[in-house]
Amino acid sequence: MDLELALVLGTAVTGLVWLAHALWQRLRARSQGPDAGGEAPGRGKGKEPWYVEYARSFFPVLLVVLLLRSFVAEPFRIPSGSMMPTLLVGDFILVNKFAYGLRLPVVHTRILDTGSPARGDVAVFRFPRRPSEDYIKRIVGLPGDRVAFRDKRLYINGEQVPVEILGRYEGDGAGEAMTGARLLEERLGQVQHRILEWPGRPSPQGEVKVPEGMYFVLGDNRDNSNDSRFWGFVPEQSLVGRAMLIWMNWDPVAHTVRLERLGDRIR
Repeated sequence: MDLELALVLGTAVTGLVWLAHALWQRLRARSQGPDAGGEAPGRGKGKEPWYVEYARSFFPVLLVVLLLRSFVAEPFRIPSGSMMPTLLVGDFILVNKFAYGLRLPVVHTRILDTGSPARGDVAVFRFPRRPSEDYIKRIVGLPGDRVAFRDKRLYINGEQVPVEILGRYEGDGAGEAMTGARLLEERLGQVQHRILEWPGRPSPQGEVKVPEGMYFVLGDNRDNSNDSRFWGFVPEQSLVGRAMLIWMNWDPVAHTVRLERLGDRIR
């Protein structure tokens, strides 16, 4: 179900029902006159219909949720390990919805420019090939950049992105499958973050130039990520927001909450 569309429709329907009833009551009171029945207008109306009571109760709640979700922050759940070790399967994250401009819900038209993606941002976007699906990856290539991937190393505008080998990755729970991968620290501009790679696995090779209005994204789990190396660029209008923090984690393998991840900033 498209929750965003459901919120818009629910807010519109409950608001219109409440407004229509209020206008009808006011017109009825005016037609009866101030002395009708010896009572002032708007008094002695009797009990509201059940659907008006429900509309009056739900409209402000739906409106607040819609505004917060559309323009402030939206929760997402991480379903795969493509962003390990930064994000684990079972992480629940909050995404900053005003980082890349305020957009109308459903139609996603930008109404206010509040910023642009920076190299190294972890961003949520609508998958270009299936816009109904949301993906999360790291932005590595900005419009106009030349991005190359050779021998598992990333190059931006002809310069290799610095990496430092930290050792062997040790995972547990949902991350145990990645135990044994090589753990590295990569620096993208001012952003320093960790990535995983498997030395013996083949990786895509090549160089592309990022067109205007487009972005090149990679998963931090470099040999286990469906990203721009395989399907191309992310259009600016497909961006949803920047990942901010982890507010909850439920490990689906260990069946436990990982308290140490709660409140972690995503970078």
